[in-house]
Amino acid sequence: MSNNIVVAIDGYSSCGKSTLAKALAKKLHFIFVDSGAMYRAVTLYFIRNNVDLHNHDQIAAALKDIHLNFHSRDYQTHITLNDEEVSAEIRLMPVSDNVSAVSAIKEVRVEMVKQQQRMGRSKNIVMDGRDIGTVVFPNAQVKLFMTADPKIRAERRFKELSPQNPQITMEEVFENLAHRDYADTTREESPLTRADDAIILDNTDLTPEEQLQFALDKIEPFLKK
Repeated sequence: MSNNIVVAIDGYSSCGKSTLAKALAKKLHFIFVDSGAMYRAVTLYFIRNNVDLHNHDQIAAALKDIHLNFHSRDYQTHITLNDEEVSAEIRLMPVSDNVSAVSAIKEVRVEMVKQQQRMGRSKNIVMDGRDIGTVVFPNAQVKLFMTADPKIRAERRFKELSPQNPQITMEEVFENLAHRDYADTTREESPLTRADDAIILDNTDLTPEEQLQFALDKIEPFLKK
């Protein structure tokens, strides 16, 4: 196997990017770097500390105090924010409602990209997000761009959120996804776009097993080099 293989997975919210990335990392024994979780953890810190998203001095000061790490437990990747396990809390609606705005801040993206690139210099990694193949790792060997029908995405997200948020409605989830799509694709700093050499993976009608095999077929040539 060649050293330092990077698999970049980009795409819209609730397309199963993290699910696929985790499955690939487990199957290939690569390191899974959940960039979305990183931005969610920053958002959680900003919410907790009442950071004004329009105050660049506050943002810069806060970023100096944010230390993120990933660790594996029970075959799952967990994220810590300043040594506190926050994997569940970053998935709640207050974070979901604000993560696009936080992700659009240039200082935040610069700091996160630095951390992500550092992780990818010497390890085989799988990373998912919205600008992995265009900004973070433009030279990644394999780039996938995931998409799916908006209604299917909303149904998947609702199913994921409802156990922890029994009061949430399908309409709220659909509106949240529509808002995030608009914010992600129109933001000035690193908008969500498909890299010219990215392979489109539309998983509207695919099972997790089928999309995993699709990705493995694209990665396999690089494993033999």
